[in-house]
Amino acid sequence: MSQFSLKRFGRSTPRLSRQQLGVTLIEVLISLLIMAIGLLGMAGLQTESLRNTQVAYFRTQAAILGNDIVERVRANLQGVEAGSYNNNDGLANAACNSLTGCTSAQLAGNDVAEWKTALADNLPLGVGTVCVDATPEDGTAAAMSCDGAGIVSAVKIWWDEDRDGTAEKRFTMSFQP
Repeated sequence: MSQFSLKRFGRSTPRLSRQQLGVTLIEVLISLLIMAIGLLGMAGLQTESLRNTQVAYFRTQAAILGNDIVERVRANLQGVEAGSYNNNDGLANAACNSLTGCTSAQLAGNDVAEWKTALADNLPLGVGTVCVDATPEDGTAAAMSCDGAGIVSAVKIWWDEDRDGTAEKRFTMSFQP
């Protein structure tokens, strides 16, 4: 018997033996498995990319807000000379945003209050302090410690980067007003 059989329109096709039946189905299933693994890998990369984008966003916000308070401090040199920014808890003062104005100490309190509000609005569990500190890389969000030594001021910002309920990520910058 011939290896080929005649089919319609005179075309010949190879005959399938019983051993070849279902081979194509297995190949398709293996291809689907490989494609599913590849798609899962791509989904994992996308998730990691989104997480890294969020981390970069928070760090950028911390840097912007750190520069914001540094510029506010440098704009109020009388408040700096009086020590009004050092460990200031901040107290909003409407007079500072009006034509009547306010004192340099009141402006320092208002600056810190507005800055702390911006921290809370832009960073998850965002908190921070401005102080004179010889060792700016210390402290935690719960205990914002500043030693008051030296002539260098520090901006310390903490936030909850991984959203676990604790503000453990820190951004610090030192500056001289």
